[in-house]
Amino acid sequence: MVHSTITPAIFYWGTPVVLITTRNLDGTSNIAPNSSVFWLGNRCMLGLAECSQTTANLLREKECVLNLPSDDMIPQVNALARTTGSEEVPSFKIMLGYHYDKDKFRTTGLTPMKSELVRADRIKECPVQMEAELAGCYEMMSSLPGEAKGFTLAIEVKVKRTYVEEKLRLPGHENRINPDAWRPMIMSFQHLYGLRNGDRETSTLADIEEELYRLPID
Repeated sequence: MVHSTITPAIFYWGTPVVLITTRNLDGTSNIAPNSSVFWLGNRCMLGLAECSQTTANLLREKECVLNLPSDDMIPQVNALARTTGSEEVPSFKIMLGYHYDKDKFRTTGLTPMKSELVRADRIKECPVQMEAELAGCYEMMSSLPGEAKGFTLAIEVKVKRTYVEEKLRLPGHENRINPDAWRPMIMSFQHLYGLRNGDRETSTLADIEEELYRLPID
């Protein structure tokens, strides 16, 4: 096996797509696709540009909804891909072909749903929806020079309530997802994928009872 050295511009090795809904200053909704994300316990870390509308909304309102699209929602995600909720589009986004979109629900044909614990709307078509509150904000890449310094933030949110379609629930368990039923959308190096059909491979980690990972409620 031969390895060679490369210097990638991005490191999207394969992460789930999240549609983040936040509340604009005028009470309307913003939707932003994101793949810089990971979960640990009931916390989620989001990698966001400091200048994005989602970041501004999240830091001001201190809440959001994390909506997980299934892999058959690629048209809706593509409709969002080069849009921004910022009226003044940042220069780097203009260079990438972004444009301002005031009503992303209309653009995508997605349907807003009222949340129960936060003011941001959920997305009806997404089979998983998580209402969340801001838990922390951390500057990344602070060592970079000039305007690049502080360009990216790592934003921690705490999931307060999770909604899933009934078909995703694992029979015989109150709080577990059936991995054979869940088909997340995955981004890998700017391309969108779904999970392959067929039987899953055996994992020794799956022998551990899932509830043993549950952290104390805070």
